[in-house]
Parts: sequence; structure tokens; C-alpha cells
Amino acid sequence: MSDHSRSLPDRPSLRYLKTEAKRRLRSGEFTTLHEAQLTIAREHGAPSWAALKRIVEDGTDPRQRHASRQLRWIAARFAEADAPAWHPPTDKELREHVHEQLLEAMPPEELLPRLMKLAPRLHGDPALVEDTPTHALARLDSADLAAVAHLQVVVEPTPPHRLVTLRVHLTAEIDDPRLAAPGTRTEGRVPTPASEVAEQAFAELGLPGLVLAAGDPRGLVWALARGWSALDPVEPLTTRHRFPAGSVTTLVTATAVLRLVADGRVGLDDLADRYLHTVRLADPAITVRELLSHAGGVDDIPFARRADQVPDPLALFGRVIPCGGPRGRHEYSDAGYVALGLLVENLTGSPFPQVAADLVLRPLAMTDSFFPAHRPTASTDPDTVTDYVAYEDGTLIPVRGRVSTMPAAAGLWTTAADLVRFGLGWHTLLPGDLAREALTPQAGIPGAGHAGLGWELDRSGEVAGHTGASASLALRRKDRRVHVALTNRSTSLEPVNGRILRALA
Repeated sequence: MSDHSRSLPDRPSLRYLKTEAKRRLRSGEFTTLHEAQLTIAREHGAPSWAALKRIVEDGTDPRQRHASRQLRWIAARFAEADAPAWHPPTDKELREHVHEQLLEAMPPEELLPRLMKLAPRLHGDPALVEDTPTHALARLDSADLAAVAHLQVVVEPTPPHRLVTLRVHLTAEIDDPRLAAPGTRTEGRVPTPASEVAEQAFAELGLPGLVLAAGDPRGLVWALARGWSALDPVEPLTTRHRFPAGSVTTLVTATAVLRLVADGRVGLDDLADRYLHTVRLADPAITVRELLSHAGGVDDIPFARRADQVPDPLALFGRVIPCGGPRGRHEYSDAGYVALGLLVENLTGSPFPQVAADLVLRPLAMTDSFFPAHRPTASTDPDTVTDYVAYEDGTLIPVRGRVSTMPAAAGLWTTAADLVRFGLGWHTLLPGDLAREALTPQAGIPGAGHAGLGWELDRSGEVAGHTGASASLALRRKDRRVHVALTNRSTSLEPVNGRILRALA
């Protein structure tokens, strides 16, 4: 198999590249056409055949992939960061590669240690998973480390193309034979780039199952399910299965709170403690707006971390939720949304799951979504997936234990179709000005974009959404198209949804 690089001609021909792949397959150099196409793509500086097709079709030279150029600078500059003789970049060098807005959100004393921790993974050329002029995603492997890291970078679209976003996604290396030969089921007309991303992400992340779905206001909807809803015994995954939504739940919570704001029962700039009866915030000056945007400096509390290892909800009674972070800066806090859930209960006199259903789920016809009182299983509900976590040896084990006792922060179970319905219809539940306020920047997210009221906004402001431990929802604001990704393994899907959005742009 060839391992040398080639340059594309000034006017590359996709037909020629296809013929070349078939010729090399017939010559016996490869055993499958996919293998031949993938090798040719990588020889020309693209991470996949789909990426090479886009390069040819949009006429962009691989040398114009500014994001991967900056990613390679990180790899080259920080690969020896764990060596005694290594010296960090000077302030001048850093500002040549990193935009001042990113340095403001993530100062050098925070940014440099994060990059230095990647040193064991940065030797050699990064394996690019996505490579566009402004976005790049690379898999960073290390034989000495169990977890796999994906480094995601975004650069400004104009020269000098400095870094504006930098994220590291860690996931355990999966070596589970039950994941072999996954099947795929679809509804509607699934775009080819979405199918390709699903195939790549399924293998890269070691997922038992993956559902991708999208919809737009015209009613064009598609969905794709790949893999299994359960592994022991093996059960095929469909587009109708229910998944835990994780912290994507907070979008439903924020919408419920905003409906109460619209009804005049609470004000965005009211003090949150005014409506909390069983708990108090350590800082009584925190407002409802600050809780919604994770900008109140509310610290997470120990029991707000693991949905399968949490105490009885009565443990909240009489608690003072600590507040030690900086006010006005986004610091994600489950505890802040626990407080919002209790605020909703105190205002309405009803349990949060009932209020969320009355104010959000039923009006949007999200009939397959619910807040279970007990953890659903495939045996009690065949349309519910078995959720998995990675074990130390690379196998997947099912999540055991109780359902989350933080319904407002992470308690929703839902389907891809219902999340699409939410993304398309949430704004119809609110007055126009309040819906616009929800998508207005309230606080900066270090190294990413901004926080709205529940929503997270990318740096351009063109995409709003939220990502949880196994779910991702993205809303393109220009055309209101919604994209959803769900998996039954605890791992970040934000890069997957982002790749689909850019592939279909």
C-alpha cells in the first residue's frame, strides 16, 4: 500500500480519481474498492474519499486547509513538552497562531498546560478525521495511553487564520468483538455525506449504536440507525429507539423556565433564591438568567456527576449549593439546573417531570419522550436502548443503577425524531422576543463560543445547540434545520454532529 503524498493538479478530475482507484483494485494492490479510495484520498492530503471528493468539487487546494496547518503546528510545537529541555512558546509566537479572543477566554496559563498534556499523543503526523479550510479534527493515538483523544480546532476564515476554538475529546479505546459487522437502517432520503460520517464515527469511537437524524421546517426529515440497541443478546438498533439525553435535557428545562417567564410568573433578572424553598444558593445575588446561561458561578455538587450513582433526592433538602466560580463567565453546572428544576416545582406546585411534559413535551408532540422514575431497560421497554460505558480492557459494559435523580439536568429519555421535533418547534412555545433572547449571547464559553439561555452558540453565531454524554442537538439558525446524534455509549458526539453540518453546508 502506498504511503507517499501527491499533489492534485490545478484542475483535478474526480472521474480520473475513480478510474485510478478501480485500476489499482484490479491490479491486486487492494482487496476492496473502499481501501483503494481511502489510500488515494490520503495520498492527496485528504482524510477520506468523501473529503477528497469535496476538495475536487469545490476546487480548494489541500494547501488551503488552514485549520490542519495550525493543528500540525500544535503537534510539532508541543510533542516534546514533557522533555526537560522543552521551552513553551513565547507570547509573540503564541499570538501568531492563537487569536486574541481565544486567549482572552482561555489565558496562556490555562491553554499551555492543556496542550502540554497532549505531548505523549503528538509524536508523528496527526491522523486527520476532518480537514476543511476552517475546521480540522485529528485522532491522537498513544500506545501507552488507554484513552483515545480527538483534537478539534477551528481557525478564523481570513488571514492569518489563527486558532479561535480548541477542544480535546477523550474516549476509551474500544476492542469489543460484538461491534463487528453493524447493520444500518434508514428512514427518508439520507444524504451520502451523513452516511459516510456515520460509518467513520461508528468505527472511530467504538460505538454500540448510533442514530443520526435531521429535519427542516418544510417537513423534510431523514434518520439513520447503525449498530445495536443491546449487545447481550444482540438486538438491532432502529431509528425509533429511546436514548438517555444527558445534559441535552437542559434545553427542555430552559424552555420550560422561559414559558414561565413569558407567563409573568418569574423574571429573567429576578434573584433565583426568591423562588427556592428547599435549597439556597450560597450567593443570593445569582439571577434566573445567570442560572440558565451557566454564568452564576454555581459549583457542581458531588451527587450531580454520575447518573448511576446518585443519592435520594431528599438529600437536597436544606442544602446550600456552593458558588465559588466567576460570575458572568460560563462554567457548566448541573447544580445550577437542579436549582432551576426546583424553582419550576416551587412556582407550579407540581413535580418537574410533569411540568416539563405539560409545558414542552406534549405541546411539541414529543410522545416518545419521558422522565422515567426508574431506569428503563430493554427487558421492560423493548424500544429503549441499553446504555454502555467502556471498561478498562476496551470492552463495553451496561450501565447499572438508578435513573438520574436530577431530572432537570439530565433526566430526559427520548428518540431522535422527538429531538428533531423539539429543535424545529421550541421557539413556537415562546414570544418572538423571548425566543430571540434565548439565542442571544449571555456569557462567553472559553475556547468555543457563547452561552445563550440554555443554548450554546458557536463562535459564528450561525449554529446553536447542546451536547451531552451521549446526545447532541444542533440548530442551523439561518434555515432552522435541525441535526441530532444519539448513541448508547457515554462519549461526546459534538464533533460528529459538527462534521455532518459542515459536510452538508
